[in-house]
Amino acid sequence: MPEIKKINHVAIVVSNIEESLKFWETTFGLKLDHVEDVPSQKAKVAFLPVGDSEVELVQPTDLDSGMGKFLESKGEGLHHLCFEVNDIDATLAALKESGVRLINETALELPGRKMAFVHPKAASGVLVELYQLIK
Repeated sequence: MPEIKKINHVAIVVSNIEESLKFWETTFGLKLDHVEDVPSQKAKVAFLPVGDSEVELVQPTDLDSGMGKFLESKGEGLHHLCFEVNDIDATLAALKESGVRLINETALELPGRKMAFVHPKAASGVLVELYQLIK
């Protein structure tokens, strides 16, 4: 069974980060930490800390990407929920062994982190990201 440390972030797909930031900063008083280009996901991401977690505003940089197609078909809104785990490789192995449908059977490595996605058909329609911080 996977060991979940916490909810790392909730990702919201948006068509325009700057416009969306106005709402989150003005309405809820959230403060932008930074904006990051994530070429591997063909997206630009704004990070808004909330306690030990974050709200991430994700803007596709390529409309032919998965995120771009999601935005086109479903519009802006909740994209995925991310759980932080201690050992993503062991978590993926355990999920695979128990028959959980995965998008990534092995973790993708990005600067400072490893990540993988569980297919939404396995989680009642919710796209779940698994995330491990690495040094």
